[in-house]
Amino acid sequence: MARSKLGDRKSRHDRFHKNARKKGFNSRAVFKLEEIDSKAKLIGKGHRVLDLGCAPGSWLQYAATKTGTSGSLVGIDRFEVDLGLPNGRTLIGNVYTVEIEDLLGDLDNFDVVLSDMAPDTTGVRSVDQTRSEQLFERALDIADATLTANGAFLGKLFQGPEFQALIKRCRRDFAKVKIIKPEGSRKESIEQYICATGYRGQPTQEES
Repeated sequence: MARSKLGDRKSRHDRFHKNARKKGFNSRAVFKLEEIDSKAKLIGKGHRVLDLGCAPGSWLQYAATKTGTSGSLVGIDRFEVDLGLPNGRTLIGNVYTVEIEDLLGDLDNFDVVLSDMAPDTTGVRSVDQTRSEQLFERALDIADATLTANGAFLGKLFQGPEFQALIKRCRRDFAKVKIIKPEGSRKESIEQYICATGYRGQPTQEES
């Protein structure tokens, strides 16, 4: 899970970066989620939201404004994230090894699973694409294990050789799937966001 870097030279004078700071969010990435959520209506009052790769915390901050105090927010990252949200809980850990029970805590399931995870990039496009696809697939596995019926999933994915296979899986598991590149994504970025709603539940053995 790559950590967002507000000090990155490219983002230092970025209007999204400046606006995030002005509004008290920890990262410019908040505006990607805000744009997608404004269209797809992913997060609502009282929702239980899981954020995979949550550092530095702006997606959880945004989710808190939508769920209100009646919602529940859970985040996990390799890095410590302490946002002081009254309805929030964060874990330090690896998404590949974390126990599903530790993510759920005292919750039965989640209404929304978010993933802005990206690999520690190498600069080798094919390697970075493969690692991104592996993270995205793991996020889908966690969504399958934790989402409530009709729940929603939003995940970042670098478009690579397994892109279509992953989209096919999303379309199997969800009623509606959209591929979105929000305005906040830089033009040179190969990232896409997969927005999937209407979770159908875990597939049967025949469907797998």
